[in-house]
Amino acid sequence: QVQLVESGGGLVQTGGSLRLSCAASGHTFSSHAMGWFRQAPGKEREFVAAINWSGSGTYYADSVKGRFTISRDNAKNTVYLQMNSLKPEDTAVYYCAATPVRYFSGRNFQSEYTYDYWGQGTRVTVSS
Repeated sequence: QVQLVESGGGLVQTGGSLRLSCAASGHTFSSHAMGWFRQAPGKEREFVAAINWSGSGTYYADSVKGRFTISRDNAKNTVYLQMNSLKPEDTAVYYCAATPVRYFSGRNFQSEYTYDYWGQGTRVTVSS
Protein backbone atom coordinates (compact mmCIF):
# COMPACT_ATOMS: atom_id res chain seq x y z
CA GLN A 1 0.00 0.00 0.00
CA VAL A 2 1.28 3.45 -0.93
CA GLN A 3 -0.17 6.69 0.38
CA LEU A 4 0.46 9.88 -1.56
CA VAL A 5 0.23 13.46 -0.33
CA GLU A 6 0.60 16.37 -2.74
CA SER A 7 1.64 19.89 -1.79
CA GLY A 8 2.86 23.08 -3.40
CA GLY A 9 -0.24 24.26 -5.18
CA GLY A 10 -1.46 27.84 -5.03
CA LEU A 11 -2.25 31.00 -6.92
CA VAL A 12 0.28 32.31 -9.42
CA GLN A 13 0.25 34.85 -12.22
CA THR A 14 0.64 33.96 -15.88
CA GLY A 15 4.28 33.27 -16.63
CA GLY A 16 5.07 32.31 -13.06
CA SER A 17 6.36 29.06 -11.61
CA LEU A 18 5.35 26.51 -9.01
CA ARG A 19 6.88 23.28 -7.81
CA LEU A 20 4.53 20.54 -6.74
CA SER A 21 5.69 17.76 -4.44
CA CYS A 22 4.20 14.35 -3.83
CA ALA A 23 5.38 12.55 -0.72
CA ALA A 24 4.86 8.79 -0.62
CA SER A 25 4.65 6.57 2.40
CA GLY A 26 6.12 3.09 2.56
CA HIS A 27 9.47 1.58 1.72
CA THR A 28 8.54 0.47 -1.79
CA PHE A 29 8.50 3.90 -3.41
CA SER A 30 11.51 3.16 -5.58
CA SER A 31 9.65 0.18 -7.07
CA HIS A 32 6.89 2.40 -8.38
CA ALA A 33 6.67 4.43 -11.53
CA MET A 34 4.88 7.72 -10.92
CA GLY A 35 2.64 10.10 -12.78
CA TRP A 36 1.02 13.50 -12.51
CA PHE A 37 -2.49 14.17 -13.78
CA ARG A 38 -4.73 17.21 -13.62
CA GLN A 39 -8.41 17.96 -13.74
CA ALA A 40 -9.71 21.37 -14.72
CA PRO A 41 -13.22 22.52 -13.76
CA GLY A 42 -15.80 20.81 -15.93
CA LYS A 43 -13.24 18.64 -17.69
CA GLU A 44 -11.99 15.08 -17.43
CA ARG A 45 -8.75 14.23 -15.69
CA GLU A 46 -5.82 14.31 -18.08
CA PHE A 47 -2.25 13.08 -18.13
CA VAL A 48 0.50 15.63 -17.46
CA ALA A 49 3.80 13.82 -16.88
CA ALA A 50 5.26 10.49 -15.79
CA ILE A 51 8.58 9.06 -14.64
CA ASN A 52 9.95 5.55 -14.28
CA TRP A 53 11.40 4.19 -11.07
CA SER A 54 14.93 5.53 -11.57
CA GLY A 55 14.14 8.78 -13.31
CA SER A 56 15.84 7.60 -16.48
CA GLY A 57 12.61 7.85 -18.42
CA THR A 58 10.31 10.86 -18.35
CA TYR A 59 7.19 11.50 -20.40
CA TYR A 60 5.07 14.60 -20.97
CA ALA A 61 1.81 15.69 -22.46
CA ASP A 62 2.32 17.89 -25.50
CA SER A 63 0.59 20.76 -23.72
CA VAL A 64 3.30 20.96 -21.03
CA LYS A 65 6.39 19.77 -22.88
CA GLY A 66 9.22 22.28 -22.50
CA ARG A 67 7.52 24.02 -19.56
CA PHE A 68 7.09 21.28 -16.94
CA THR A 69 9.73 18.93 -15.53
CA ILE A 70 9.05 15.78 -13.55
CA SER A 71 11.70 14.38 -11.24
CA ARG A 72 12.00 12.13 -8.22
CA ASP A 73 14.18 11.62 -5.17
CA ASN A 74 13.91 8.02 -4.06
CA ALA A 75 15.86 8.72 -0.87
CA LYS A 76 13.11 11.16 0.12
CA ASN A 77 10.20 9.13 -1.28
CA THR A 78 9.14 12.19 -3.23
CA VAL A 79 8.25 13.04 -6.81
CA TYR A 80 8.22 16.62 -8.04
CA LEU A 81 6.60 18.59 -10.83
CA GLN A 82 8.38 21.84 -11.65
CA MET A 83 5.99 24.05 -13.59
CA ASN A 84 7.35 27.09 -15.42
CA SER A 85 5.80 29.60 -17.81
CA LEU A 86 2.38 28.85 -16.38
CA LYS A 87 -0.72 29.70 -18.38
CA PRO A 88 -4.35 30.17 -17.31
CA GLU A 89 -5.17 26.88 -19.03
CA ASP A 90 -2.89 25.11 -16.53
CA THR A 91 -5.43 25.89 -13.82
CA ALA A 92 -6.57 22.58 -12.35
CA VAL A 93 -6.35 20.22 -9.43
CA TYR A 94 -3.13 18.26 -9.81
CA TYR A 95 -2.92 14.66 -8.68
CA CYS A 96 0.05 12.39 -8.33
CA ALA A 97 -0.33 8.67 -8.87
CA ALA A 98 1.74 5.53 -8.43
CA THR A 99 1.85 2.19 -10.19
CA PRO A 100 3.70 -0.84 -8.71
CA VAL A 101 5.95 -1.40 -11.70
CA ARG A 102 9.35 0.10 -12.40
CA TYR A 103 8.89 0.73 -16.11
CA PHE A 104 5.89 1.72 -18.17
CA SER A 105 4.74 -0.48 -21.02
CA GLY A 106 4.31 1.27 -24.32
CA ARG A 107 2.47 4.51 -23.73
CA ASN A 108 0.36 3.29 -20.83
CA PHE A 109 1.79 6.09 -18.69
CA GLN A 110 -0.93 8.26 -20.23
CA SER A 111 -3.82 6.18 -18.87
CA GLU A 112 -5.16 6.76 -15.38
CA TYR A 113 -6.06 3.06 -15.28
CA THR A 114 -2.36 2.23 -15.15
CA TYR A 115 -2.08 3.69 -11.65
CA ASP A 116 -3.22 1.98 -8.46
CA TYR A 117 -2.65 4.75 -5.93
CA TRP A 118 -3.71 8.40 -5.99
CA GLY A 119 -3.20 11.45 -3.83
CA GLN A 120 -5.94 13.84 -2.79
CA GLY A 121 -4.81 16.57 -5.16
CA THR A 122 -3.46 20.08 -4.88
CA ARG A 123 -5.07 23.07 -6.55
CA VAL A 124 -3.18 25.29 -8.96
CA THR A 125 -4.72 28.55 -10.14
CA VAL A 126 -3.04 30.67 -12.78
CA SER A 127 -4.42 34.18 -13.07
CA SER A 128 -4.33 36.12 -16.32
